Amino acid sequence: MLGFLKRRRAAFSADSPPPCTPDGMRIYAIGDIHGRCDLLRLLQDRIRADAERHPGKRWVVIYLGDYVDRGSESREVLEQLCMRPLVGFDSFHLLGNHEQALLGFMRNPESFSNWLTYGGLATLGSYGVGATSSGAPGALKRMARELSMAMPETHLLFLERLEIHRRFGDYLFVHAGIRPDVPIEAQSLDDLLWIREDFLRYTKLYPLFVVHGHHIQDEPDIRTNRIGIDTGAFATGCLTSLVLDGEERSFIDTLQEWPEVSGDFRESPYPTENSGIGQN
Repeated sequence: MLGFLKRRRAAFSADSPPPCTPDGMRIYAIGDIHGRCDLLRLLQDRIRADAERHPGKRWVVIYLGDYVDRGSESREVLEQLCMRPLVGFDSFHLLGNHEQALLGFMRNPESFSNWLTYGGLATLGSYGVGATSSGAPGALKRMARELSMAMPETHLLFLERLEIHRRFGDYLFVHAGIRPDVPIEAQSLDDLLWIREDFLRYTKLYPLFVVHGHHIQDEPDIRTNRIGIDTGAFATGCLTSLVLDGEERSFIDTLQEWPEVSGDFRESPYPTENSGIGQN
């Protein structure tokens, strides 16, 4: 057995069957990377090793967004995702709020100047752009212009083609979450990329079981209607993948050990703090 793979089964209500993936499909969902290409490469290696222990399956990897900002290797992360995909896997890449802000800054730097305050400076630095937190219009336009010149066309096309959400079987994969009591086809882009409290506090079942990132926790946040897998990789060194195969769930991460979790996850209290790492 691989030492970094720990299996956990969440409790389900008796009147609701557990969500399931399509037959023959093994899914790996990867949480927020945030400029940590070192962790991305390590996690991809571990995912590949796990998948090879399950031949005959259709291997799917879904990246939940927030590839850039905060860590020092945003350019390297995009290059890895664009040019070195996992061989033998069907890969899907979702849009995160940080990619939305990055594209917005490139098109209209004055309107998206706040991107610099929550990670954008690190992304600019990774592309060799002289970055400053100055909000002066001239400085903002210069940085946006230099970023546009420094960014390879493959990176830009990758960012522009990111998906908003993706469904497989009973699972919906999205960056931040969904608005409760709103049909999935009627969800707003703002909610899908940014929603927090209304989504996190909702305890009823959603039309589909939601797998998401965006909300930093010390460990995967397992509920009866959703699982969050943003474990703050840029600060903690822990990048997490949720593995789904039929009704089975497990986790692979970039730490050598993962604390065992016991108890009924239905009783898990709503987290009021996000481990002091900061907003995502």
